[in-house]
Amino acid sequence: MAAAHPLGEQLCFSLYATSMAITRAYKPMLDTLGITYPQYLVLHALWEEDGRTVGAIAARLSLESSTVTPLVKRLEAAGFLVRQRNPQDERQVVVTLTDAGRAMREQCGCLGEMLFARSGMTGERLVALNREVRALWDAVRDDAAG
Repeated sequence: MAAAHPLGEQLCFSLYATSMAITRAYKPMLDTLGITYPQYLVLHALWEEDGRTVGAIAARLSLESSTVTPLVKRLEAAGFLVRQRNPQDERQVVVTLTDAGRAMREQCGCLGEMLFARSGMTGERLVALNREVRALWDAVRDDAAG
C-alpha cells in the first residue's frame, strides 16, 4: 500500500483550507451585517437574478433544495426576501428580494475588495486562479460526469 501524501500536497485539502480561510476572513463583516456566509451566497444568487425559485437557487449554489430552504426562511424572517408559491406551479417557491435585501448588496461590496487586499495577488492573477479552479470544478462535479 502506497503512503498517503501529506495533506499540504493534496489539492483537495488546499482548496478546502483556502475556502475555510476565506469564509473566516468574511465572517467579521458578515456578522456585522447579521448574515452567515451561506445566507450571503443565497442573497448573491438573487442579486444575479431576482425572482429565482428555491430549486434554481440551489442549482446555482450546487446545493440541495433542502439545504437552501432553511437559509431562505431565515433571510425572510430577517426581512431580506419574501417567498411566494408560483401560481402556475404550486410546487415551486419563488424568492424575491425586498428593498433591504437589495440594499445589502452595497454593504457586501467590500468583501471582494478585502479578499483582494489580503491575498497580495494582482487582479490578473486572481482572475486566472479563479478560471483554473472553475475549470477543475467543471471537470469533477457530478453533473459534468453524466
